[in-house]
Amino acid sequence: MTAALLTTSITSLPLLARGKVRDNYAVGDDRMLMVATDRLSAFDVVMGEGIPGKGELLTQMAMFWFAQLGHIVPNHLTGDDPQSVVTPLERAQVRGRSMLVKRLRPLPVEAVVRGYLAGSGWSAYQRSQSVCGVALPPGLKNASKLPAPIFTPATKAEAGDHDENIDFARMSEIIGAELAAKVRAVSIRLYTTAAEFALSRGLIVADTKFEFGLDVDGTLTLMDEVLTPDSSRYWPVRGYAEGINPPSYDKQFVRDWLESAMVNGRPWDKRAPAPALPTMVVEHTSARYQEAMKCLIG
Repeated sequence: MTAALLTTSITSLPLLARGKVRDNYAVGDDRMLMVATDRLSAFDVVMGEGIPGKGELLTQMAMFWFAQLGHIVPNHLTGDDPQSVVTPLERAQVRGRSMLVKRLRPLPVEAVVRGYLAGSGWSAYQRSQSVCGVALPPGLKNASKLPAPIFTPATKAEAGDHDENIDFARMSEIIGAELAAKVRAVSIRLYTTAAEFALSRGLIVADTKFEFGLDVDGTLTLMDEVLTPDSSRYWPVRGYAEGINPPSYDKQFVRDWLESAMVNGRPWDKRAPAPALPTMVVEHTSARYQEAMKCLIG
């Protein structure tokens, strides 16, 4: 496997921030260069090992979905070539893994939509028969399809911190009731449209998260990434069954390995630094990401 790109070193543009996966650079006052590295985060902790080629794959999938969903809500793409804003020597770091986007005012919440019970949603349901304040019917199992998709927002975490699930009332307090209602309606429509398309390609989108910002005119705009294996839980239709954790085309394999990982004789406490990922875990995760993209895009 080729070496993973863990950190970019673009000096011709001012660095704005390094996120869990992306390095963001300022391009004037109104644009931003987003470079998807091969970093991998799990439980909101960035792993020491990357997944070679992951940045290119995430970018290709995000661009595919932005095109598929552009009729629902505007997105942050400018249509300009990312390689046009860096020096010739820096283009290799940018090629195939970057987006040149509008600078937005990001909303301080993540818009999570769940169509199936899984992960933290399943854990919450077992405790309270609800998820983020949304009551659900009795008798559901792990991986059950929900009667209708539900909106379960979360606060955004900085690198090293943990996202916090919140209810819709709390989200309304943070960004205002009118905007919160619009984000919820748009998010559910985005999820429903994407899930229907993915199902036609043999994939279930169990849940996903969207991020939004406001442009200079206050227009709600889809930003960051969309429906990649980093932000979504993909399951193959073949092999899906209620009551078990279905095989997934995302980083669930990494999460499962980390759940059993030992550090100094004790289970890892989900705080940095993360235990080193074995080569087998890296290669398997890479293969699952590639398989998801092949199913969707061909």
